[in-house]
Amino acid sequence: MTTLGFTGGRLDRADPLRHDPAGFAAALADPAARLLVLDDYQPVMDGGRLGWTAIDANATPEDHVLLGIEDGVPHFARLIGEPAVGRSFEMIAALHALEAGEAATYAAARSVLDWHARHGFCAKCGAATAPFRAGWGRHCPACGTEHFPRVDPVVIMIAEHDGRALLGRQPAFPPGRYSALAGFLEPGESIEEAVARELFEEAGVRVRHVRYIASQPWPFPSSLMIACVAEAVDDRLTIDTTELEDAIWVSRDEVRAALAGDGSRFGVPPSYAIAHTLLEAWAAQ
Repeated sequence: MTTLGFTGGRLDRADPLRHDPAGFAAALADPAARLLVLDDYQPVMDGGRLGWTAIDANATPEDHVLLGIEDGVPHFARLIGEPAVGRSFEMIAALHALEAGEAATYAAARSVLDWHARHGFCAKCGAATAPFRAGWGRHCPACGTEHFPRVDPVVIMIAEHDGRALLGRQPAFPPGRYSALAGFLEPGESIEEAVARELFEEAGVRVRHVRYIASQPWPFPSSLMIACVAEAVDDRLTIDTTELEDAIWVSRDEVRAALAGDGSRFGVPPSYAIAHTLLEAWAAQ
């Protein structure tokens, strides 16, 4: 199984500095400190790796997020005023090129910067908020409420029946691509319950014996993908066409061929997506 996308980050997140404003300011002023180079939210590559530059001498702590420390060197990202919008072809190419640990650093930076851009006002009283805890929170001066970056849990799953896996296709997918079904967890719901609900809602499939496979950050904008496999009671499909364009049952040989790039029936998600990892794990059983 390949390394999960957006995992394996090498930066120490340096939690003590998040609670030490003076230490955070000193880290930002460190001559060795590095700033992640972004074009809007797109990583600017440097020889196949993330690009970093020196911190401006006039940099203020309120405009920066401490991403972490590596080999004693603090690494930062600068806040961006507008929320992220979509993924360009250049960004997709960069994601394919980045090493696992580099992609993890980018994922953390993109998610937290986008969160700041979307949460400038207090959800309790509506007043403007300000960054604190080294950029890993926002504080409301009016009512004292503290806000922290959210992560939305998403189940992504394969239903299996008689040695075959259920895959679906959304209209927005590239031609020929199929993937595991997915959906957000709802309040008051376990992972297993969300898997069963989503499979029934999208494909009309009843399942049991849900088992966890792996998890992965997904920074578009900020989700935690929770990959599972469930046993389908039968293989009858009733597709919700508002969610899926099509759904098919595929064999392990077909999945292996698709992963190898020579499948004629369908294509698979990119290697940095957990759906790719999930298909690898299922095909290897």
